[in-house]
Amino acid sequence: MTLIASISGIRGTIGGRPGQGLTPFDIIRFTSAFATWALHQEHPSVEKPSMVVGRDARISGDMVESLVCQVLRSMGIDVYRAGLATTPTVEIAVPLKGAIGGIIVTASHNPAEWNALKLLNRDGEFISAEEGNEVLLLAGQDLFDYSPVDKLGRIQDQDFLEEHIRQIIRHPLVDLKAIKRAGFRVVVDPINSVGAIAIPALLKALGVEDTKVINGEPNGHFAHNPEPLPEHLVELSKEVVRFHAHLGISVDPDVDRLALVSEDGSFFGEEYTLVAVADYVLANGKGAVVSNLSSSRALRVVAERHGCEAFAAPVGEVNVVAEMKKRDAVIGGEGNGGVIFPSLHFGRDSLIGVALFLSHLARNGLKMTELRKTYPNFFMAKHKIELPRKVKVTDVLNHVADLYRDYPQNNTDGLKVDFPHQWFHLRKSNTEPIIRIYTESSSSEAAEKLAGLIERDIKTFVNNC
Repeated sequence: MTLIASISGIRGTIGGRPGQGLTPFDIIRFTSAFATWALHQEHPSVEKPSMVVGRDARISGDMVESLVCQVLRSMGIDVYRAGLATTPTVEIAVPLKGAIGGIIVTASHNPAEWNALKLLNRDGEFISAEEGNEVLLLAGQDLFDYSPVDKLGRIQDQDFLEEHIRQIIRHPLVDLKAIKRAGFRVVVDPINSVGAIAIPALLKALGVEDTKVINGEPNGHFAHNPEPLPEHLVELSKEVVRFHAHLGISVDPDVDRLALVSEDGSFFGEEYTLVAVADYVLANGKGAVVSNLSSSRALRVVAERHGCEAFAAPVGEVNVVAEMKKRDAVIGGEGNGGVIFPSLHFGRDSLIGVALFLSHLARNGLKMTELRKTYPNFFMAKHKIELPRKVKVTDVLNHVADLYRDYPQNNTDGLKVDFPHQWFHLRKSNTEPIIRIYTESSSSEAAEKLAGLIERDIKTFVNNC
């Protein structure tokens, strides 16, 4: 059993003993802590506090959701229970209802035995690291003030998907006429979760009539590993070819990551979801773009083609959003298929990602494989190395930084070193004594070679400690 309480929320495997797995005790404690924190924030013109609660379709979802909703009610908070809802849908619903926050019951791309609480502020955005620390502190104190019977909150069921889709199709960059005219044939793999409800509804609203859905029963019995990576999307790739589709769409269980498959069954590349969408957005209006330090350099290349600047933030959606606000970015996200389109809302959103991508594809008239060739080819390698507990991560990073001191460096999140045609990024794990090594180069062989070189540098230093 595993329980990880961090600044970004609480996640763990269902069952076990309190404090060792995600048990009812832990769900109640952390929900109480978050509610206490939210109630103590300033909320102008809020007469009765409310929160929005939604969940993905994993097997434990209704159990966790019930506990969360009843805890909030016990603290005098009204609940808008969205039921099966995507993460971006809940993010949009929070400010729509003037709520003081939101909780999304989802473990994102983790396997079925996991679940988690994602915590949103009153703007429908993930709470900051500082705010997350305050919630963890409250959870450790167990000083909660529950409401008397005459001040209990109420629970109201409300589906926000229709409003989410309405906002998307009304956006001026979503070209409904071009999409309908293109006559797209699409295969969707929503991994037996809420994407099975949301993505077909979106495609219908966009005018895409020829759609095939696989793994489309939102029952939480994931047909394969739910992380949208090439090795997990073999069935989707085959169905795209068999269906003579223009593209395949894959999302993770809470629909904030978007991966695409080309008409020949090849993987478009999750890094290139954001690249393609940014290309379209920048072609229709200049502005800054933001991704995280571990995302592909291809985004910077595309931004520069449009005469725009690209900026990098520490890994994590909350960090990317903060940098986007600082730079007044028009598009941003993460290389894991997460698209953040601020003129809709500040959260990773596969639904707006699909709408913008289809608009892009429809307007330029290219096949997916042809579109992919218009972007620079970069390849990544991802390694990790376990450190003896006697070795400090900061010492390792300082040593590697010194080895490559003649090259541009960024140490806002571990260590990133840029070379003319490649880069590497070292990050320490928050839960394990390991360093993650990310590299990118012009070929997979070169990326692996660079990762191996950095790994040897680290091992040499460790062996000499």
